[in-house]
Amino acid sequence: MAGDEIRRNMALFPIGIVMKLTDLTARQIRYYEQHELIQPARTAGNQRLFSFNDVERLLEIKALIEKGVNIAGIKQVMHPAGDGSNEPTVINEQSEVKRREMTDSQLHRMLKQQLMSGSKRPGQVSLIQGELSRFFKTK
Repeated sequence: MAGDEIRRNMALFPIGIVMKLTDLTARQIRYYEQHELIQPARTAGNQRLFSFNDVERLLEIKALIEKGVNIAGIKQVMHPAGDGSNEPTVINEQSEVKRREMTDSQLHRMLKQQLMSGSKRPGQVSLIQGELSRFFKTK
């Protein structure tokens, strides 16, 4: 089943799903991309596709903005997306197959599960877990 594992830098999520999960507008997301804080992959049709890493980064940016940090401060706190500290978002055959296999609701659920688990940094509570909890009702 290791071949089915989805890596955190795989381009899977269209901007609509990212907007719902982050509560950011498309304009805000494009602005952060323009400032090289995120680097989503682009399809041949120029559609942005985001990875788990991109979404987590957007939520970290949002939290800093809400604390009153301006874009210059955010750039100092967070390294630019392409500086090697994060794997770049990639579109490859594996990510394209996964994206085509899954419906938007499945992608949404998978992204929520991954972000809520905070598995990127084991042993450290994810900055965004509390932020995301208000978007999802627990049963």
